[in-house]
Amino acid sequence: MTHIARSLLALALLLACAPAWGQKFGYIDTEFIMGKMPEYAQAQTELAKLTETWQKEIEVQKKDLDKLYRTYQAEEVVLTEAMKKKRQDEILKKEQDIKAYESKQFGYEGQLFKKRVELNKPAQDKIFDAVEKVVKARKLDFMFDRNGDLTMLYANPTHDYTEFVLEELGLGSPTRNQPGPKGPVKTVKPPKTPTASADPAFESDSGTPDPASTTEAAGATKARPTKGAKATKAVAGEKP
Repeated sequence: MTHIARSLLALALLLACAPAWGQKFGYIDTEFIMGKMPEYAQAQTELAKLTETWQKEIEVQKKDLDKLYRTYQAEEVVLTEAMKKKRQDEILKKEQDIKAYESKQFGYEGQLFKKRVELNKPAQDKIFDAVEKVVKARKLDFMFDRNGDLTMLYANPTHDYTEFVLEELGLGSPTRNQPGPKGPVKTVKPPKTPTASADPAFESDSGTPDPASTTEAAGATKARPTKGAKATKAVAGEKP
């Protein structure tokens, strides 16, 4: 069944169940659950070993093919037309054999596909059994898989029963969906006020004169009257 056909079937089922929206439903994350299961981890390890073995076999075959081709190129000038045809047919058959082996091992419904189904089945069966228990215990009418063909545009976490299934499998975690631990509280100290400069002519970056230097400058002004002030006193002391 194609992806579109499965989607249409899922849509038809939803429309058929439209009058029953008042019934209880939930969903689970099967990928998350399987990632917690030792059986699934073991299956993936075995699949990885098989994949590596088959890939090495294909690499050996490709090296043999490359050797045949190089030998043909080196001897082509001394071969008769009949011998050339025989060598070319041999190379072509080797190429076809390699492609057929790749398709057999890694193609659609090939050995890797079949082995994945076989190795994952025990874990999937355990999940289905746990889901059945959760559905009955929680009195649900429907249980969806958020990783299935039915796309869930929004899922309210209230209806997430993934953790309940994990508990049935003995893989529940008390820290699931809990806020992470808070780090130590850090106190930020205010910056220190810069020490006033001893230079009376110093000005801060903001252009505001330092208070201490301003006072000193004012005192210096009083102690040293300007020439203009002396001239004013002299004029004021003259008799008319």
